[in-house]
Amino acid sequence: MHADAGQEVVCYESPRPWVGIHRFVFVLFRQLGRQTVYAPGWRQNFSTRDFAELYNLGLPVAAVYFNCQRETGSGGRRI
Repeated sequence: MHADAGQEVVCYESPRPWVGIHRFVFVLFRQLGRQTVYAPGWRQNFSTRDFAELYNLGLPVAAVYFNCQRETGSGGRRI
């Protein structure tokens, strides 16, 4: 199966709260077959381990982690 055969399950949501440093973690799993994976009902205290166990995803095949901080002002960088 190719990566382009996937379907977006959760659309992007901006960080909450709006100020401070935000942590982003992207984790990639290889599904064993075609199955429906549902978006979690909440983001706070999300457990990747529990999510993977629920859908029998096994161990991640890749992950990336980074921190960012919104620039001052209400809309970020302005040119």
